[in-house]
Order: sequence, then C-alpha cells, then structure tokens
Amino acid sequence: MTTKKGYWMAMVDITDPENYPRYMAANKAAFDKYGAKFLVRGGQHQMFEGPAATRMVVIEFKDYQTALDCHNSPEYQAALKLRQQYAVSHMAVVEGV
Repeated sequence: MTTKKGYWMAMVDITDPENYPRYMAANKAAFDKYGAKFLVRGGQHQMFEGPAATRMVVIEFKDYQTALDCHNSPEYQAALKLRQQYAVSHMAVVEGV
C-alpha cells in the first residue's frame, strides 16, 4: 500500500514585506526537520475565483501525519507567530490522492 503524501496549501497576503523574511528564516528549522519540499513558493500566478492573494505556497511532505506534525511542532509554532505579524494567510493541510 502506497502512503499518500501530505501538503500544506496557503494563500498569503504579505502585509509587512520588510520583515516577512524573518518568518521565512524562522520556518527553516521546522521544514528541514520534517522534510518539507516546496512545490510552489511565490512566483507568477493569476487568481480566477475567490479572494486575491499576493503569494501562493504548496509544500509537500512524505505523508499527511508528517505535514500535521510539522505545523504543530514547537519549531513551526514559533515561526507562525512571526508570520501572523507580517502576513494574513489562508492555509490548510491536505492529504494527497
């Protein structure tokens, strides 16, 4: 049986671009620990439906539980406090097919 991958999917509006890199530096510890692989991180995009976002992010993990564990880890929770200061996000952890 093949294990389904887990993904973080986020739409981010950066409200403080000067300080947002602090969040990006802080999240590295959690992403390294849990084997995060960025499939989408910023880049060109067009919104066709729903709320607009300035940044799109898709991160792949070996499985759904690992994606949840990364989000709930002390390392990421510390980084999250920074992100919440510098951006507004819509984010979900989802299981792949």
